[in-house]
Amino acid sequence: MPKIAKKRKQALAAVDRTKAYPLSDATKLVKQISTTKFDASVDLSIRLGVDPRKANQMVRGTVTLPHGTGKTMRVLVICTPDKEAEAKEAGADFVGSDEFINKIKEGWTDVDVIITTPSMMGKVGALGKVLGPRGLMPNPKTGTVTMDVGKAVKDAKGGKIDFKVDKAGIIHASVGKVSFDADKLAENANELLQTILKLKPSSAKGAYMRSVYISSTMSASLQIETKTLA
Repeated sequence: MPKIAKKRKQALAAVDRTKAYPLSDATKLVKQISTTKFDASVDLSIRLGVDPRKANQMVRGTVTLPHGTGKTMRVLVICTPDKEAEAKEAGADFVGSDEFINKIKEGWTDVDVIITTPSMMGKVGALGKVLGPRGLMPNPKTGTVTMDVGKAVKDAKGGKIDFKVDKAGIIHASVGKVSFDADKLAENANELLQTILKLKPSSAKGAYMRSVYISSTMSASLQIETKTLA
């Protein structure tokens, strides 16, 4: 049996599919059962008791993970010339205006976050067909349409992530890498979960956080006990 297949079989044997694990145990176990040769992402899937088709039950927001995401974020700032130095000093990877708008029109999207100023949103908004499906459209609610571009760049580089419930009522978000200490993964995950709990819509009926699963890239998923989170 190939080494990877053997490791995978052992990893699956370590998971009790009938059990919901405390968060601290789940982060330790997800590290143990990861069999990829690369530093895999660790992700949460959170099923909420909301109807995302109703505007008053849409759950979305941002959170700054205390230990970052483990990912190097490539940040583009589209701004007027007077804001370029501020963006560069804060660590933006790309800074400019019309030259990047034209590149995006031609299909270039080799970035993780786009930040812009309110005055540029007229031009950036016209790129919706390219940026929207990739989750790159700047939005005032997530702090990516702002005059304070320096802070927005530092936030994006420092572990700030956006999350949004999908059509099925699930939030998918990465909370780090397998190489992170289990305690740091747990703290990142808890920060995200506590933020989502605070955003519970008043119109949502019944159980709000219905299930939470943690997994790494290509690993089995583990259910997390939700009673201890609230």
